[in-house]
Amino acid sequence: MAEEKRNWLGPYIPEGGFIRESLQQAKLAYNLMLDPRVPLLTKLIPIAALAYLISPIDISPDILPGIGQIDDLAIVFLGLRTFLEFAPVAVVREHLRRITSAGHWTADPAKPADGDVIDGNFQEEK
Repeated sequence: MAEEKRNWLGPYIPEGGFIRESLQQAKLAYNLMLDPRVPLLTKLIPIAALAYLISPIDISPDILPGIGQIDDLAIVFLGLRTFLEFAPVAVVREHLRRITSAGHWTADPAKPADGDVIDGNFQEEK
């Protein structure tokens, strides 16, 4: 069985750069939050991370601009990663397939998303 592609946030379809992969992860997390097959306790992980983000309690005080926000960003990314790790694998794969077949992200543009074979001829103009 082929190894599942992963980045520092979790499972993904490898295409594009950091921003594109981050948007894909956000869309995946949103779809998983709406899915009733994901346990409620698992759904509390990103909610807790966002609650920490808006909470006045902070691990490192925001004394120096930029430095204090790093821990906030790390907690949000760690919460997202943990959420994706604890979500049921079959549900995560199903949502990844749906995201890629919707035309927003495709794993391989040469292959059709639904698995049908498209036959054709190509002639280069000279």
